[in-house]
Amino acid sequence: MEVTILGIESSCDDTSAAVLRGTTMLSNVIASQAVHVKYGGVIPELASRAHQQNIVPVIDTALKDAGITADQIDAIAFTRGPGLLGSLLVGVSFAKGLSLAKNIPMVEVNHLQGHILSHFIDLPDQQIPHPAFPFLCLLVSGGHTQIVKVNSPLDFEIVGTTIDDAAGEAFDKCAKVMGLPYPGGPVIDRLAHEGDPEKFRFAKPSVDGFDYSFSGLKTSFLYFLRDHVAENPNFIEENKADLCASLQKTIIDILLKKLIKASKALDIKEIAIAGGVSANSGLREAIEDEGRRRHWKTYLPPLKFTTDNAAMIAVAGYYHYLNGEQSELDVAPVARLEELLK
Repeated sequence: MEVTILGIESSCDDTSAAVLRGTTMLSNVIASQAVHVKYGGVIPELASRAHQQNIVPVIDTALKDAGITADQIDAIAFTRGPGLLGSLLVGVSFAKGLSLAKNIPMVEVNHLQGHILSHFIDLPDQQIPHPAFPFLCLLVSGGHTQIVKVNSPLDFEIVGTTIDDAAGEAFDKCAKVMGLPYPGGPVIDRLAHEGDPEKFRFAKPSVDGFDYSFSGLKTSFLYFLRDHVAENPNFIEENKADLCASLQKTIIDILLKKLIKASKALDIKEIAIAGGVSANSGLREAIEDEGRRRHWKTYLPPLKFTTDNAAMIAVAGYYHYLNGEQSELDVAPVARLEELLK
């Protein structure tokens, strides 16, 4: 009989619970937090309070949607990190409580590995193509940008990473200086369809190897706007769509240049993307275009699995559980990736 996994995700501002039987998703419930929009970013204290309010009804709904009770769970997979410490603490604490109450083993999950393994979630009525091992995954989110060589569900090698800002941060911070609402990435993506991506040229930082840097792009974009607004106070409003299209093209070019370089160096043509920024329509189209040009087999996650969700935590937990891994009750959440990899 297939293993039944309850996944719990609370790393940032989405409270999510999911139930998987094997790798097949039975439910995936997400409660988002609109409270952060007016602040232009996630407020950690508000996020943790919202998780406390949401976690019980979200998990209860996930179990009911899956048609099971807590007694039918074989393991509880939870996000240990990286993320906001207060938010993570809510999910970890609930997992411990349920584990004690029902004598169910716990399995800790690296949030970023969950994003990558979202490619292995199956739906009851749809078989989603899975990458063959080894494959390269471009992991792009608000806080992380990495190229990861995935040798198996439990064997990951970080080939390249950002040395400063992540791609998602570049989108959100540049959106903020243009006066766009939070989160800025989806707004830029929408406006980019209306603009000319060749209208403006922005700096593309040069970093050795397969690593990324987006801090210079963010700074040059800020100075670019400052200089033009000084000459024309209406510059941003008059050129908003073109600015978004040109900025998005620049970020995508930076991402693809290193991915292409890694694919050639490692001779891997199985290419996947994951993380919140993998929902960006421009990036998805560019990956598919490069795939046709370079004879890659490309894998784009369904949009509902690009943002933070518990189904990806459950599928990662499933592989850890099959490997005989279990977490002790004294496990503590960790905010930084470096702490998680110790």
